[in-house]
Amino acid sequence: MKVLIAGGAGYIGAHVVKLLAGEGIEVHVLDNLSTGHRQAVQWGPLVEADLLQPDSLNRVLSSNRFDAVMHFCARSLVGESVTAPYDYYRANVTGTLNLLDAMRRHDVDKLVFSSTAAVFGNPERDLIDETHPCRPINPYGKSKLMVESILEDAARAYQLRSVALRYFNAAGADPSGCIGESHHPETHLIPNMFRSVLGQRSGLKVLGDDYPTRDGTCIRDYVHVNDLADAHLKALHWMAHNEGAGRFNLGNGGGFSVREVLAAAEQVTGRKIAYEVAARRTGDPAVLVASSDKARAELGWQPRYPGIEGILSTAWAWHQNPAY
Repeated sequence: MKVLIAGGAGYIGAHVVKLLAGEGIEVHVLDNLSTGHRQAVQWGPLVEADLLQPDSLNRVLSSNRFDAVMHFCARSLVGESVTAPYDYYRANVTGTLNLLDAMRRHDVDKLVFSSTAAVFGNPERDLIDETHPCRPINPYGKSKLMVESILEDAARAYQLRSVALRYFNAAGADPSGCIGESHHPETHLIPNMFRSVLGQRSGLKVLGDDYPTRDGTCIRDYVHVNDLADAHLKALHWMAHNEGAGRFNLGNGGGFSVREVLAAAEQVTGRKIAYEVAARRTGDPAVLVASSDKARAELGWQPRYPGIEGILSTAWAWHQNPAY
């Protein structure tokens, strides 16, 4: 099998590339390196291309006969999406349409799409399953939900097989230490905590302590990046036996508040983590926790890192000696 990984130089994409290559799958990476890292591409060739440049996509897809595409390319900062919505719809929706057009032109009929829990908006129940209403509250989530709708239409019109994997909070790093989480700028809580501990940044902020939660801070469901990668592999197998557009939520089914994550990180590092409370970030719901029962039943997916301490330990190991 030969798979094109669009966005394979990024955080989650690189972990998927490593896993697929270890399973004997031939992987090719497409990335414009605007946020990805050339050093993270270690298990297959890298082609620099951009989803907003259709000619470059056609060049990539005409150079090889791919069995499937995995799509990680996106702009993904919630706050930025609120202030720059045109950029998000252009990158996430127009870019995906360009990719789908090129796939159809070159007879590639399987796609695994990197979606998000942001498609749900404010939760109406404790555990969010696939039947939960989708009412995104920021342009990032809206752009991803638009793509999910496009994939449903493409299944009917063009017989495209697809799986949209709705990540909750991706975290952690590969235990090998060769790849991990590195964004510029970094907006995620866990890497910013560890950078603060290591003296690489100051002024760690908790964005809001007045949410209707048990300690006033946001609650999120953290899922290890290698568990996400495993779900992508299983999605490939699912598409081999199922038609249509599948949607699966991916999380551990348990939420941790920002303050609880900070306390767990202090246990993992053995150090006190200083922080200050700042205003809420626009577009953030108070609680997001997944029910992944459908993924467990239909994909056969089972997270290997169910606890926050195990996830944090792999991230801490990476941040003490990052490879890029």
